[in-house]
Formats: sequence, C-alpha cells, structure tokens
Amino acid sequence: MTTTITICDTCKLQGWDAETQSQTDGERLASQIEKAAEGVGSVQTRRHSCLMGCSHGCNVAIQSDGKLTYVMGNFEPSSDAAEGIVKYASKHAESEIGQVPFREWPQAIKGHFVSRIPTLSSSK
Repeated sequence: MTTTITICDTCKLQGWDAETQSQTDGERLASQIEKAAEGVGSVQTRRHSCLMGCSHGCNVAIQSDGKLTYVMGNFEPSSDAAEGIVKYASKHAESEIGQVPFREWPQAIKGHFVSRIPTLSSSK
C-alpha cells in the first residue's frame, strides 16, 4: 500500500524574510522530500498550503487509507530531515496499521511528532 507525505509548502521558520528568501522553508523542505522520495515506490508526495501547525513549522503528515496518520513538525529544510521523513513513510507503508516500532524510527524524525490521528471507522 502507498503512503502519502503531505508537505506544508507555506511553513516559515522563525527568522524567515520575504525580502531575502525566494522560497518558504516549507517549499524548500518539500523539494528535499520530493527528491528523497524519487524511486521509492511505496511513497508519494504532495504539497498543501497550510497544515495549520505554524508553531511547529516545517510540517508534514504521513497518511494512508485505513492507517494511523502522523503529523510531524519542527524540521529544518535539509536533506537529512527529508531522508528521515521518507524512510519513516516507507516503514509506515509496510505496516498493517501504520504504526512503526520506535526501534525502526530514523534518527532524523525522533522528537518531531506533533500528533497521531486514528483511522476513521467505516462502520456507523
């Protein structure tokens, strides 16, 4: 099953300056994640304007149908962060319910979790 990384492309870290920076920090992180995800068949990416986690910028959501969703933030827009996010998303894709054992978490994502959102039940 495929896991999607939704990346907030409007995130701006403290100190971001529109006069000196042509891209938001979220756009920079999105580019890094997209590059890291190239060729990873179980992971796809998409950009979204504002995940409403401004105090946690840069934000991403790790999502898949029928699985737990994880929101992470406080990333620097770096290749290390991007590679860790993609590795975690790949493990999420392999997991039956989306839960990845702590021992398998890439170091780059530890301490970046904001929330875990349960799946919606299809029964009423």
